Amino acid sequence: MTIHSSHPFADPEPDPARRLRGRLGTAVTLWTAGEGADRAGLTVTSLMVALGPTPSLLALLDPDSDLLAELRESRRAVVQLLTWEDRQLAESFAGTAPAPGGPFRQAEFATTPYGPLLAHATTHALVSLAAEREVGWSVEVEAVLDSITVGDSDDRPLLHRRGRFLALPE
Repeated sequence: MTIHSSHPFADPEPDPARRLRGRLGTAVTLWTAGEGADRAGLTVTSLMVALGPTPSLLALLDPDSDLLAELRESRRAVVQLLTWEDRQLAESFAGTAPAPGGPFRQAEFATTPYGPLLAHATTHALVSLAAEREVGWSVEVEAVLDSITVGDSDDRPLLHRRGRFLALPE
């Protein structure tokens, strides 16, 4: 066994675009769609709100994700903002932490016509798929904001920057 002074999985030449993306920072959302055995979810941090006569969310999704497949099928989803207390749930839906029984067993969800809604989510949106296109290694989706609920208790939003979860100082 050889011990190296550098990280064994680090890129030999870091990609400047990847480094820039990591420094932008963003809120962490959970996208869910489907019902019953067809439920799917994905932790999403690459998104923005586009204002206008028809406000929309623009998001970059994994082209191989179950969530994208279900979104294409149902044409609807629930987008919920996660809090600091939801960081393990975010890891579960990102596929980076174990989720015994699947990620939907890690929290309570209510059934809606748009998909599963995290029972304690105070800020969420019900969205309809309007368009999609391949962008780089992702699929950019445009989702029309059909209904928005903005809660008052978003004191500790879950944020993501440089590969780590962060919370705003209290």
